[in-house]
Amino acid sequence: MATTTTINPLLFPTTPRSRNSITTPFKRSNLFDLYHSYPSVLNPQILISTNPRNSHKNPIFLTHCSSKPTISDDKDNVIKDQDSSVLSDSNPNIQNPQKPTSNQGKPTSNSLVSRGLVLDLGSEGSWDGFEIGSPVVKRFLSDEEERWYMWYGGRPGGNLVPGSIGLAVSSNGIHWERGKGAVQSNSDVGLVLKSSTDWWAFDTNGVMPGEILIMSSSKIRASNAVYWLYYTGFSNEKIESLDNPLEFSLENPETRGKNGEFGKICRSLPGLAMSQDGRHWARIEGEHHSGSLFDLGSENEWDSMFISSPQVVFHSSGDLRMYYHSFDSEKGYFAIGMARSRDGMRWMKLGKIMGGGQVGNFDEYGVMNPCVVRNKKDGGYLMVYEGVGGDGKRSIGLAQSSNGLQEWHRVEGGPISKPAQENGCWDDGRVGSPYLVHMDGEKDEWRLYYKGVGQNGHSGIGMAVSEGDDVKNFRRWTGFHL
Repeated sequence: MATTTTINPLLFPTTPRSRNSITTPFKRSNLFDLYHSYPSVLNPQILISTNPRNSHKNPIFLTHCSSKPTISDDKDNVIKDQDSSVLSDSNPNIQNPQKPTSNQGKPTSNSLVSRGLVLDLGSEGSWDGFEIGSPVVKRFLSDEEERWYMWYGGRPGGNLVPGSIGLAVSSNGIHWERGKGAVQSNSDVGLVLKSSTDWWAFDTNGVMPGEILIMSSSKIRASNAVYWLYYTGFSNEKIESLDNPLEFSLENPETRGKNGEFGKICRSLPGLAMSQDGRHWARIEGEHHSGSLFDLGSENEWDSMFISSPQVVFHSSGDLRMYYHSFDSEKGYFAIGMARSRDGMRWMKLGKIMGGGQVGNFDEYGVMNPCVVRNKKDGGYLMVYEGVGGDGKRSIGLAQSSNGLQEWHRVEGGPISKPAQENGCWDDGRVGSPYLVHMDGEKDEWRLYYKGVGQNGHSGIGMAVSEGDDVKNFRRWTGFHL
């Protein structure tokens, strides 16, 4: 079973703040070593600064592309400053996973039926044998090899079983190696983060990945870069009463019952965890009393119901941007909003940036699960998102912005990916939870990873490839073309 440790990097009040009154005040533990539970695996010298509130004096930065592919990021996004030093070397012990299972737990033989599918459900009894989704995919390059990591959400079965986060690895981003159970060492693959066991926490009823950044800051003293996982945490508090104007079931995106039915929405909030190997995680407590990074909006605000799918983009030193979605009950549609931060831990909301589309469009009833990337060609921003149609169907849309803040414009022409038209395909029910990866190299193209669900309720993770550098046109992957 994967171990997690909760720490508090922020000065915490002795009496918690709450939307609902909590009569029992409590204190959090003092600051201590981030990875004291893993002295043989991780660097025991990682410490949290005792003065994290001076965020303007402690800028955060991305690290260099490493000669080791496991701890690295985009060469073009390296920021240097007086309080930081660029980290370039990774842990050499985490390059080769130990005998994981193949990518397909339940393979299909028909190439048309399985077109685009790159990760199926896990085998029976595995942590991800009932449902998978929400892929977060990273490609790492070095002179010697190419390495891909995919963090994704999964459940072993039943509507009452909370979701967890797992890790799969690949050498090409197509054929994935996975694990059946929890990781044990820093070279394993499999389940890496489960629900919190703390009764007061915001994530006691499931976790779902939102984004992974590889960063460091002067708050964190380490010889290596650190993985920052932004995730959705679900609580046991259900939204019982909702004036739902939609003609379909309103549900948490990754929660499905045995027969494909959906349960009621659970309150969810954004969380943060850190790791040095992408496998063993320590939760970082936010300023909210539950440990989340921030709270829901007030009663009349657009994000007062829940906050889900936090996806964070590093814009520049001291400027991180989080995109997330909620349901605007007053307008009757899903919407995407954003927040900004200087240090990646304390956030200020900026409000809603996208809502429902035009009547009759594939996203008429809103947008959700955003993935925002910076386009190196023009410096602008691309957003792929899950659009909700008036009939409840889900497709993947594209929007663009010059600065990533306001003025997001939908790309005309409908969705860039929609459910398969052929009956019986693995993703003929709905597609969503998109994640974009830009392929640097000889082929200037994009890969679109996404969750697909068949009409029978069977879920999987698929991949589509752009037509050259045209991010508006994608085709499902059908094999290598030599």
